Formats: sequence, structure tokens, C-alpha cells
Amino acid sequence: MPVFTDQLHREVILPFVPKRIISVVPSQTELLFHLGLGDEVIGITKFCIHPAEKFKTTTKVGGTKQLNIDLIKQLNPDLIIANKEENERIQIEELMQLYPVWISDISNLDEALAMIAGVGQLVGREAEAKKLNQLIAERFSQLHIQQTYLSVAYLIWRKPYMVAGKDTFIDNLLTKCGLTNVFEQDRYPEVTNQMLIKANPGVVFLSSEPYPFAQKHIDEFKALLPNAKVKLVDGEMFSWYGSRLLEAPGYFEGLINQLTD
Repeated sequence: MPVFTDQLHREVILPFVPKRIISVVPSQTELLFHLGLGDEVIGITKFCIHPAEKFKTTTKVGGTKQLNIDLIKQLNPDLIIANKEENERIQIEELMQLYPVWISDISNLDEALAMIAGVGQLVGREAEAKKLNQLIAERFSQLHIQQTYLSVAYLIWRKPYMVAGKDTFIDNLLTKCGLTNVFEQDRYPEVTNQMLIKANPGVVFLSSEPYPFAQKHIDEFKALLPNAKVKLVDGEMFSWYGSRLLEAPGYFEGLINQLTD
């Protein structure tokens, strides 16, 4: 019987190629559809908005951290694909007692590529996943961004302010953009106005997700950090670790060109 290992080093037994898949992670949902599993994916979260046509027609099983366990049971999946950070541990452990659950754990590009390869093996799309990984790696290898020596604060939340710190996928991609994260704390620390002022970033990125920063928030940060360049950025490009990575290098080049002009 086929045994797979997820990114938490857990063994996941799948007696057959899954035909009823639930994905509870937006970027991995988009990946599954990219791999051609339009018929097999039977459940997604309300945040799995890509591709738009599939979002409209696929059953929603709640939010990433508020899953509808009863509905998942009704759908009776062969496989659930989850993520250590994006889903609630208690809910995922409950589902593990009932179904095969494959869990990703991603803090850099290499781990994202390993996830794509692993999911491809799980769902019988190994060749498609390999092709996707080759294309992503090729596009990142062509990402020629000089070290900018710009320091950045990447905001993900407001009231309280929260930033992407070290040991995050976002931080790893900031590094690939030639940027230096001003915050050394791990994960997603809360920061105060005083901490932001003391950190003195040359650039402030306001992410479009999970908090929907908008144009109206730029003035707020320009008042706080008058010497910084403040920009809204597409959070999907910095934090979605599936097939969205195909678009990220081109986006990063355009973004850095704007900062260094």
C-alpha cells in the first residue's frame, strides 16, 4: 500500500490515487487545479479564490482556521491537504482520525518546490508537478536583482501592527528581491509605532492580505515614517507557495525597479 511522507515527516497511507480531495489551503488549492484536478477537488475554503471559476462552483468547507467538520464528513474525502501554519491544529488532528491528511510546512522557496513535488506524487500528477517546478526554478534563476541595500518592513496586519519576521516564506522571498528585513524576530511579531520608528526601514510594504491594506493606509505610514518609501504590494506574490510562484519573479522585478528608479 503506497505510503507518502508529508512535510511534518508523518506517514500518510493512500491505498489508491485520490478521487475526492479537499484542500484547506488557498495556494495549494490553486496548485491542485493547475495540476489538472478540476474533477477531483470536491471541497475548498472560502479563501481559496483562485481560479475564480472553480471558486464559484466548488463546495466551501469554511475558513482555513474555522473548518466545517460536519460538512467535510458529508463530503467523505479520500485525501485532505492542509498546512501547519494556516490551519488550526486541533481541527486537523480531528480530521486525521478519519481521513488521510497531508500537511505542508513551508518557510522558503526550496520547501515550496518540495511541497509541489510531494503533492504531485500524492495525486498522480508527478510529471505535471515536475514540469511546474522546473518552470518556477527557471524563472527565479532569471530573476536578476542586484542587492539593493534597502531595508524593509513587511506589514501583514493592523491594530495591532504585525510584520513578517524571520523564518517565514515572505522573508525568504524578500531576500530574493535583494531586500533586508529590519525585524529579526521569528514568525509574525506584533510591533508598536516606536518599534517601527526605531527599526527605521527604507521601505514599508503593506500587504494586500491577510489584512486588506489599501491606499488610504499609505498616509498613515508616511506620517509615522516620513523617510520611508511606502508601497502596497500583492500579498499573494509573497505568500502563496503553489503555482502562483510562476508569476512572482516578474512581479518582483517590476516592484524593485519602482523602488530603485
